[in-house]
Amino acid sequence: MKLKIIDWYIIRKFIGTYFFALILIIVIVIIFDISEKIDDFVTKKAPLTEIIFNYYFTFIPFFVNTFSPLFVFISVIYFTSKMAYNTEIIAILSSGISFRRMMYPYFISAFLIFLLSFSLNHFIIPPANRIRLVFQEKYIKNPFFLSDKNLHFQTSPGIYVYMSDFEVYSNLARNFSIERHENGELKSKLISSYARWDTVSNKWKVSDYVIRDFYENGEILTKGAAIDTTINLTGDELKRRDNFVTSMNYFELNDYIEEQRMRGSKLDAALIEKYNRTAIPFSAFVLTIIGVSLSSRKVRGGIGLHIGIGIFLSFSYILLLRFSEMFVRANIAPPLLSVWIPNILFSIIAIILYRMAPK
Repeated sequence: MKLKIIDWYIIRKFIGTYFFALILIIVIVIIFDISEKIDDFVTKKAPLTEIIFNYYFTFIPFFVNTFSPLFVFISVIYFTSKMAYNTEIIAILSSGISFRRMMYPYFISAFLIFLLSFSLNHFIIPPANRIRLVFQEKYIKNPFFLSDKNLHFQTSPGIYVYMSDFEVYSNLARNFSIERHENGELKSKLISSYARWDTVSNKWKVSDYVIRDFYENGEILTKGAAIDTTINLTGDELKRRDNFVTSMNYFELNDYIEEQRMRGSKLDAALIEKYNRTAIPFSAFVLTIIGVSLSSRKVRGGIGLHIGIGIFLSFSYILLLRFSEMFVRANIAPPLLSVWIPNILFSIIAIILYRMAPK
């Protein structure tokens, strides 16, 4: 399996076309994005340096990763079709190189793209997203509003917090309560009509509270006008949007999932984000097989037909990837299976097309 001249030729074609498509599409997307958001930038007086470095420099890797399957597929379709119509594929197969062996440089290229996308997903894009999300909150997005009601949290083992609702801008939690359990028994409960998160002291300031301490012989009731309390839950955490998980690297995301699982919070967005970070890079292998199998023979319609089919299939993959997330939110399928459904279905298509490809 030593690399030959033809292998290096295909690898250069693959990687070169891939990055050329990236640069071309990125320029077009940035132009359209500027035209769409220029009013927000002007209205909210966003500095030019922040627009360039805090938004677009961090937006580019995010966009590249999101549409990486599209770029991979179109790249393979385009240069392989050109090779087929220049009879290069026929010459390769006629020289004694099998179709399976010809796939070797394609898989090397797909593996390099997989490593790039995997690294971007887990370690490079998250800190860039952190900067971009701050910019969007400041200059683009509407003010955040927490619509969830009757919020329950297990902030630490045996400690349960409840609030009927939370006002984001006043940091006010209504019908606030804290329960402490030991060995399955309620030992203490704090009840208050409201509590406010203090951003200076990083504590909850509870007003008009009642504390009930339970003992074997009865209970002790304590009342007061105000008290500070510290729990493993901050007001800032309640202000986060679901896309906050995109700003966490691999280790931070795993820690966050474990913490939220302990609290009994919803994990849909975090688990989808975690599994997508590996599923999307893996698609490079699947879509490469489909692309080569489709475009390695001449058909009526020329390269245009191949590119048209490639664009249709690649957008179908991206659409299915987004649609499969609905299975998680509707509790139809577990997150891991839902996220990998597009790869599973397209792998079946890849096997069928590979068997039909000219050998």
